Amino acid sequence: MRTDILEAPPTADPAEGSAPLVTRLVTQHGAVWASAATLDAVLARPGDQVLFFHGDPVRFPEVLDVAVVLPELQRAAPRAFGIAVVTRADEDGIARRYGSTRWPALVFLRDGQYVGVLAGMHDWTDYLVQVAHLLSQPTRRVPGVGIPLVAADGGSAGCH
Repeated sequence: MRTDILEAPPTADPAEGSAPLVTRLVTQHGAVWASAATLDAVLARPGDQVLFFHGDPVRFPEVLDVAVVLPELQRAAPRAFGIAVVTRADEDGIARRYGSTRWPALVFLRDGQYVGVLAGMHDWTDYLVQVAHLLSQPTRRVPGVGIPLVAADGGSAGCH
């Protein structure tokens, strides 16, 4: 065996640290993994997409419930949406990008633009109403992210 040839480090398993029910979204329900390296490709997908921030199921037991319900919500929704499961390794960084601070969370996007977030587990009828509402909303700026604009002339729009 030659030791003078450097081997590339193995690629991290996107499922690492994810509960089997979360991984099942990718292996059985057509979801894709979203990582720092693949997020741009996920954002380039046309139409409505949902980023699933799942976190540690020991700390956030609702994660398992959301992982089971999410494909059912996808089937029952009035508009089609894709699912991207955010990798545990990149969850914190991607969550900051969307101002998401609670796990589990579903961040709704349309054509790569932010629509809204649905955090935690909900009753089925509440979920249906809230998902339908988010799918009907226009895109908007991510709340709490960015610097507010101030008029250059310091005019009447300011508070001083």
